[in-house]
Amino acid sequence: MALLRLRDQRIPLLLFVLCFSIVSQESATEVCSNTILPGLKGDDGAVGLEGDEGKQGKTGPPGHQGLTGELGRKGEDGQTGKMGPAGSRGCKGDPGAVGPPGGKGKAGTTCDCGRYRKVVGQMDININKLKNAIKFLKNVILGIVETKEKLYLMVRDAQKYPEALASCVRRGGTLAMPKDQETNSVLTSYLNQAGLAQVFIGLQTAAAGNGSVGNGGGGSGDLPGTLVYADQSPLQNYTAWAEEEGQPQGGGGGDAVAAADDAAVVANNNSTCVGLSSVGHWSRVACDTSMFYMCEFSMEHSEPITQ
Repeated sequence: MALLRLRDQRIPLLLFVLCFSIVSQESATEVCSNTILPGLKGDDGAVGLEGDEGKQGKTGPPGHQGLTGELGRKGEDGQTGKMGPAGSRGCKGDPGAVGPPGGKGKAGTTCDCGRYRKVVGQMDININKLKNAIKFLKNVILGIVETKEKLYLMVRDAQKYPEALASCVRRGGTLAMPKDQETNSVLTSYLNQAGLAQVFIGLQTAAAGNGSVGNGGGGSGDLPGTLVYADQSPLQNYTAWAEEEGQPQGGGGGDAVAAADDAAVVANNNSTCVGLSSVGHWSRVACDTSMFYMCEFSMEHSEPITQ
């Protein structure tokens, strides 16, 4: 027990000695040391002056596309350019408004109308005489038959079909082509007036491989045995075959039937050209036969050459 009390009394004494030693060391350090200890944090100072501009940095990545800006103002007109080529002609415009009536004209001089009427009347008489003389020259001397649309000339010069066709072309026409009953009747009457039995007309069958006879072998695209006129138009419904030709006289019968019959006749007698008789019938004749022929001219063209 005595030892415990003694220990308990020595503990506070040791604590006192320890604390005194520590304080003594701190006082000796403050007196002998040159070290300045930091003070308390001061207040914020004033903002300094703006520094110099720094160096330009590296170019950054491109930004996103911005919104479309507003349209700018219209600029000034530029210089006038060179004149361009003339444009195409425009459509005819509407007629303008009717203008105001003009003023009254001056009185005319007195005219001796009776004398001029007599002169004009005499001119009409002379013109009619000239027309009759031309008609007489055509019909009687030259032997030309005239209709509303065509002129027909009988050529009394025996030729083969190709030469006859070429002769009509040189005169400005072609071989006569009776495409209807009226034309066939006119040609028949003309043939009777001339006192001839048969003449070549502009109708033939297409030859195999080289087109029609007398057209230069151009090949019109018609099948062998197909009948075509001198202008290369196909035979229509009207025909005027003689009964011995194996087709209805003056009948139609359709193109298909006519073409079949034509091909059969061509195969039988090797005749590819057609003649017109004085009774108005058609008959096939050999193209190398020499015969008179009849030329046809359009009224829209100039007068035929009769030489």
